[in-house]
Amino acid sequence: MKAMTVSNATFRRFVAAVAAGVVLSAAYVPVSIAQTPPAAVGLPDFTAIVEKADPAVVNIRTTATVPVRGGNGPGGNDPYELFRWFFGPEFQPPGGGQPTPNPRQRPQPSQPEERTVPRGVGSGFFISADGFILTNNHVVVDATDIYVTLTDGREFKAKVIGTDERTDVALIKIEAKDMTPLVIGDPKKLKKGQWVLAIGSPFGLDSTVTSGIVSAIGRDTGEYLPFIQTDVAVNPGNSGGPLINLDGEAVGINSQIISRSGGFMGISLAIPIDEAMRVVDQLRTTGKVTRGRVGVQIGEVGKDVAEAIGLPKAEGALVSSVEAEGPAEQAGVQPGDVILKFNNEPIKRWSDLPRIVGETKPGTRADMEVWRKGKSVTLSVKVGEIPAEKTAAAGKKPAPAPEVTNALGLGVVDVPADVQKKLRIKGGVQVKVAEGAAAKAGLQEGDIVLALNDTDVTGAKQFGELVGKLDKTRSVGLLVRRGEQTQWVAVPASK
Repeated sequence: MKAMTVSNATFRRFVAAVAAGVVLSAAYVPVSIAQTPPAAVGLPDFTAIVEKADPAVVNIRTTATVPVRGGNGPGGNDPYELFRWFFGPEFQPPGGGQPTPNPRQRPQPSQPEERTVPRGVGSGFFISADGFILTNNHVVVDATDIYVTLTDGREFKAKVIGTDERTDVALIKIEAKDMTPLVIGDPKKLKKGQWVLAIGSPFGLDSTVTSGIVSAIGRDTGEYLPFIQTDVAVNPGNSGGPLINLDGEAVGINSQIISRSGGFMGISLAIPIDEAMRVVDQLRTTGKVTRGRVGVQIGEVGKDVAEAIGLPKAEGALVSSVEAEGPAEQAGVQPGDVILKFNNEPIKRWSDLPRIVGETKPGTRADMEVWRKGKSVTLSVKVGEIPAEKTAAAGKKPAPAPEVTNALGLGVVDVPADVQKKLRIKGGVQVKVAEGAAAKAGLQEGDIVLALNDTDVTGAKQFGELVGKLDKTRSVGLLVRRGEQTQWVAVPASK
């Protein structure tokens, strides 16, 4: 780019004119405006909140007892006895040496020694004045001893009241009085963008305060509970510490970070305090958590599936499998049903159902609203209890039969009566060939189609007639069983 040049005289005249204009303009500025400083936008002052909440937060140090072998090995002070222990009493060291004269006199290995080693550091906070402390299960699990250090330097040995691995919540207690508990807040009132604080012991640096904002509410990561997502700096050692709102209330337990480095990278996850307190109530009463179950396997309801089966919104939990003789089957739940409500609570996302059912006391009856064949059906289910272990049953593929083709690109056959009985189904057709739109939708050989849109499939002939009457401008919903799983599959409209 070429630069533009001017003479010195011209430049001086230009500067004088600009200066005069500036002075002239300044003379017309009202005094009230000229003397008003710009408005300052400040951050919240957290000092009062921290001063009140800090005494309630504790440092948790755990130890573990591990076995160690004695310094001289199984042979005591004899350096070659270790070789005799492995190779037999006749072993002689290089250059000669006296063998052990009698195997019975061979020194016996000493008992393994044990030593106590540091296991980890975490955080927690008082929820009562008599020493009950809330923390994470992963902070105290497998610990031999748990030590709690207060902000005033006092240290106590804690005992575990109860833990729950599924929610990562643990309740421990120290023998102390007049402790400072945190006020329990309502996480449902949290909003994205709201200021929150974390207090804990990152990397063992106790009573550390960090701040940030709520990034998301109800973050579903596939865990049992939805999390509060924040950008508060949380690092190893913060686990179990409180997430605090601007009213000084605990609204969550800092539990996880999403990181590629192992340290904080801007995403922290906290357990909602209301969910944690429900667990605490059971731990405090019985030392364990009892959860309800109905015996279904579920999945997400996609938008295309919702449209195909006439569901107004892509909400609820899609039933893919019903446990034989389980609570759901006894209530009349069928594979392909979409559970919309349980005990009058709406199921917005499929992951809501396990939490709501789990919070229901086993043995109680609850109404379950399901979507079936284009309409809502209400069923009454008696809630069971989650067993300690569950074993999934395996199924076999039905035997083949004569093939009938149809316009969806599916080659199907009737399902034999004995196979229907074994699989606990009625009717249906088995896929022998899948091509075109059906193949693109994921159907494959061996699948069993139980329903087309809102109509049950009774056989290959009827299925072909239903396909022949379809509106080719709209997607088709097929209820498909594969192995022990049943789900709706949306086959796109043919072009």
